[in-house]
Amino acid sequence: MTGPGRGDVAPAARAGAGPRPAPARRARRRSGRSTLLGALGVLGFAATWEVVALTEVVDPRFLPRVTTVAARLVTELGTPRFWEALGDTVVTWAIGLGLAVVAAVVAGTVVGLVPFLRRATHTTVEFLRPIPSVAIIPLAVLLAGLSREAALVIVVYAPFWQVFVQVLYGVGDVDTVADDTARSFGLGRWQRLRHVVLPTALPYVITGFRLAASIALVLTITAELVIGNPGIGRQIDVYRSNADAPGLYALVLVTGGLGLLVNLATRLVERRVLHWHPSVRKEGVA
Repeated sequence: MTGPGRGDVAPAARAGAGPRPAPARRARRRSGRSTLLGALGVLGFAATWEVVALTEVVDPRFLPRVTTVAARLVTELGTPRFWEALGDTVVTWAIGLGLAVVAAVVAGTVVGLVPFLRRATHTTVEFLRPIPSVAIIPLAVLLAGLSREAALVIVVYAPFWQVFVQVLYGVGDVDTVADDTARSFGLGRWQRLRHVVLPTALPYVITGFRLAASIALVLTITAELVIGNPGIGRQIDVYRSNADAPGLYALVLVTGGLGLLVNLATRLVERRVLHWHPSVRKEGVA
């Protein structure tokens, strides 16, 4: 019996030489399955809502049928008033989130790099961070009146702490060996900040940004409901006052859609910014 010749291919090699799904293809399949399951979950929720409304377990004045709400949502989408309110909400959310992230990154980096400041501010941070944003609404109204500025005070407050604490963790996670190596190669303060500190802290910053984006949206709607600033929240309160349940539920669905879009957008930012990070690369090929 003779072994395989020089030009032959071993059976094991031939068996393993077949086409294998590429990582990108596997990722697309997994994403497609997740999307399908998500759609089925939404349909199941809508069907349950419709059944409960039809059986009138809840008074129809307070829980209209899902088909009625969907028809009202279509009507709302065709009115300029809806788009003006949506624009006001998005603008307030974006400004508040931007202010919170920029202020938190700057303050967190400075405090995190100076051990004395970190020790001196620890108690103050732990005191201020748990205060609910809604608790400062009277103070915000007192300072800025019934205006967008008052809403921004509320929207900025909680997201700021989310990002600030993450930046502190990120700066504190810098490898001392890497920092000492950078020093030994003659890198200055700004170069070490750019090449050592920021790459280490960036995953923490993005995590804080994702959390802050959702919280900022919740607080934007809350401020509009309580303070009465123009936006989706104020329109929800108007429909509540007029006992317009279909309109109220339609706008509540809009807020849920906004939350979903914010989550998708922040995940996209995370993948773009942290494409080099092992966690993101593993997610793409798992």
